[in-house]
Amino acid sequence: MTTVQNIYDYIKTLAPEYMAEEWDHVGLLCGRSDREVKRVLVALDPFRAVCEEAKVCGCQLLVTHHPCLWELKAVNDQTQEGRNLLFLIENGISAVNAHTNLDFAPDGVNDCLAEKLGLTEIEVIDPVGTDEQGRSYGLLRGGRIAPCKPAAFAEFVKKSLACEGVRWVDGGKQISRVAVGGGSCSGELCRVAELGCDAFVTADVKYNAFNDARDLGVTLVDAGHFETENPVCASLAARLRSAFPKIEVLESKVHTDCIKFA
Repeated sequence: MTTVQNIYDYIKTLAPEYMAEEWDHVGLLCGRSDREVKRVLVALDPFRAVCEEAKVCGCQLLVTHHPCLWELKAVNDQTQEGRNLLFLIENGISAVNAHTNLDFAPDGVNDCLAEKLGLTEIEVIDPVGTDEQGRSYGLLRGGRIAPCKPAAFAEFVKKSLACEGVRWVDGGKQISRVAVGGGSCSGELCRVAELGCDAFVTADVKYNAFNDARDLGVTLVDAGHFETENPVCASLAARLRSAFPKIEVLESKVHTDCIKFA
C-alpha cells in the first residue's frame, strides 16, 4: 500500500525542505499522512478548478508547486483560499507541495526551464550549498544558446514556452549567455548583469526593472509566472510514476494561465 506519507517522503528526496526559504510553506499542508493513495494529480497550483479536477479524477492526493495556504488565520468559506482547502478536506484529498525547495533543487523548476529553452552548459548561478549527492543547488540557472539577436530570442522564448505573449526589453547586444529564474526572480537582475549574462528570462517583472535591464545591457524577457514554472510539472509527474509504478499519476488538464492578451 502506498500512503500520502510515502509520496511525501519521496518528494523530500527530490526537493529537500532545507532548501526552502524560511518564509515558505512546504510539505503536507492538508490531509492525512496515513491515507492510501491510488491516484495522484500533479499541477502547478492548487486553484479551485484543479481541486475539482482532483475530485473528478478520483485522486487521493494533489501534488503542486505552489502551496495551498499562505497566511490563513482560519479555514472557512470567507476566502477563496479557505474554500479551496475546505473542498480538499471535505473530499478527503491531501495536498503536498514543494515550492522554493523545488526552485532551488537540482532538476527542479529552473533546471526544467533551462532545458525547455534548450540551454547548454547549464550551471547553478551562485550555489548556496550541495545536496546529499554532492550536487550544487541554488535559485538561478545559467547556460548558453547559439548566438542570436534580442528580438529573435524573445520570439524563441515565446514559442518554446507556448506563451500567448511576452514582455521584453532589448539589451542592445547579441545573446549567447542566458540566465533563467522561473516565477518572480527579477530581483536578481543586477547579479545576472554582473555575471555577464546577455539575457534573463523570468516573470512578474515590474516597470522599472525593464528600464534597468536596458541600461545594464541585458535583454530581459518576462514570459509569465505560469509558463516559466509549469515545465517542472511534467518532470515531477514522470519521477513519481517511476518511483510508484503501482499508482496512477495524472497531470492537470484544466490548469492553464488565466492571463490573456488583447
